[in-house]
Amino acid sequence: QVQLVESGGGLVQAGGSLRLSCAASAHTFTDYDMGWFRQAPGKEREFVAAISWGGARTYLADSVKGRFTISRDNAKNTVYLQMNSLKSEDTAVYYCAAKERSTYYSDPSGFGSWGQGTQVTVSS
Repeated sequence: QVQLVESGGGLVQAGGSLRLSCAASAHTFTDYDMGWFRQAPGKEREFVAAISWGGARTYLADSVKGRFTISRDNAKNTVYLQMNSLKSEDTAVYYCAAKERSTYYSDPSGFGSWGQGTQVTVSS
C-alpha cells in the first residue's frame, strides 16, 4: 500500500481557485495511477479526476471539466488537483487515491490506497 497525504484545502469564495496536493510515500511512484475523489455531506463519493502513471493521460468528470486540472510530478511523488472557477457545489472532502497502474487508469474501481482527505469549502 501507498501512504498518501493531501494538503491545500480551505475556504474560498465562489469563482476562486485552490490547488490540492497529494504526497505519496511509494518507493516507485510510477507504479501507480492516481485519482481524486470527493464526498459532500449526504452525498455519495464522486470520482473527480485520474491520471495515468506517466502523466500522459488524464480524465476529468463532466462536472469539473474545463475548471479542474490534474497533474503529477513523479520526481516529487506528488499529484495535484488545480481547481479554478470554484462553485458552491464543489464543497466536499477531497480524497487522493492510488492504484497499481494499468490500461484502465480512469476506471474508478481498484483504488486501494487512500489519503485522509482535505476539506474544500466554497462560499457563495
